[in-house]
This record gives sequence, structure tokens and C-alpha cells, in this order.
Amino acid sequence: MFEVNPFSEVSTFAPPVFMQTYLVVMVVFVAGGTLYDILHKGSAKYFFQNWRTEKKRGVRTVGTGETLSLVARSIVVDAAMSGEFCNLRRRLAHLFTMYGFLIYVVTTTIMVFVYAENSSITPVILPILWYLGSLFVCFGGYWFWFFIRADVAAEGNSSFRVMHADLFILALLVSVTLGLVWGCAQAAGASWSNVVFILYLIATAVLFGTIPWSKFSHMFFKPAAAIQKRVADAGGSRSNLPPPADKPEIFGRTRRLPRHY
Repeated sequence: MFEVNPFSEVSTFAPPVFMQTYLVVMVVFVAGGTLYDILHKGSAKYFFQNWRTEKKRGVRTVGTGETLSLVARSIVVDAAMSGEFCNLRRRLAHLFTMYGFLIYVVTTTIMVFVYAENSSITPVILPILWYLGSLFVCFGGYWFWFFIRADVAAEGNSSFRVMHADLFILALLVSVTLGLVWGCAQAAGASWSNVVFILYLIATAVLFGTIPWSKFSHMFFKPAAAIQKRVADAGGSRSNLPPPADKPEIFGRTRRLPRHY
């Protein structure tokens, strides 16, 4: 069941070029949506202006070698290990979702463009990784949605309370969940698998087509922002906000630092 390329079975009612064209359109959605987000919100302009401001505030010059070292550290700690999350549960949920999504996207691309026409030559590891990546996304995403979100865990709101900022995670979960259901239904020979496949395509189009209004493009900005912060700290420049004290006092009373969910 999990050793069969699910996209090769699509060729029974649609040519392989259909899914290949569909994936190209999704890439265009990502590129166009991210570019629109940058131009509309001025994210890149703000980023470079802030970088120049922090550089002028610095008390020392950060050399090329040190900068490269900071970039490497940012890639390993902030990007690869999600070091910006203080809460261990949130970091783990993010890592499951992030790496699951990467595995899911890479295996989908390979199976559609290389092995869609002939399932028999598809390496067994690819569909297994596709299902595994999908399960990782669902595990991390649903864990975050129902148990870790700040307004749910800290404020006691309903898990079904939806806000604009939730567009990306919801669209991702719906898309990947429908993909899992479709893959299993197709492997089991269910007559309704084609209906789920159509819903899967629609949900995926919503995921990538709503980038200008979701947080999808943040995955491109966060590593750059982390690098900027490390370089600014190394140069001795001040951040926009003063660093928090270990034991801040209010009216002579020590208060506890808030938890980061």
C-alpha cells in the first residue's frame, strides 16, 4: 500500500503532464505570491533599511569571516533547529511540520516529474517517505493547533476559533490530510478516491494561492532576520527593544517572565 507511487495511478484518468503542469503552476503561485508580499508590505525595503541602521549603531565592524560564521550558525540553529522557539513543545511541533513538509514536497516533485508514467520503476523509498512526511506534517500541525497555540493554551479559547493568521496552517493541514486520505483510498481501490483527489487539488491550490494573505512567505524572511540579528548583536548595536531582565521588577515587586508558547 505505502510502496506504490500514488501519482502514477492518476494517469488512468489524466495524463502525467496534467500533474506536472499543476506543480509548475503551484511554483508560480509561490514565487508570485512571495514577490507580491515583498512589494505590497515593503518587507525587503524594511529589512535592508533596518540592516543599515543597525550597522551604523554598531560599535565595531564585523569582519567577513565572522559574518560567514554567524550566517552558518543562523542556518544551523535558527533555521534548521528552530532555535527561536523557547518552548520545547512548540519547537518540536514546528520541526515535525517543517521537515515533514520538505520531505512531502520533494518526494511529490520527484514522483510526479520522474516516475509518474511508470509506477513499477519508482524506488520504494519515495512513496514511503511521501506518506511519512505527510504524517509528520499532520502530527506537528494538529499538535500545534489543538494544544500549543497561545490563544488556546494560555487564554483558554476554543481550538476551533479561527483568525486570519491561521490561514496557512489550516490550509496546509487540510491539503496534506486530503492527500493522505486520497493515497490510502486509492491504494485500497475505493471508488470515491477520485473525488478526494479533486478536493486535494483544490485545497493545495488554496494553500499556495493565498500566500499574499498567509504566513507562508515568512519562512523566507525568518532566516534572513535571524542572520541580521546575530550580525547586529556581534557589532554591538542596540536592538529596537531593550533586552529583558532576568528578574524584572514592577513597583518593587519581582514578577515572573511570561511563558512563550
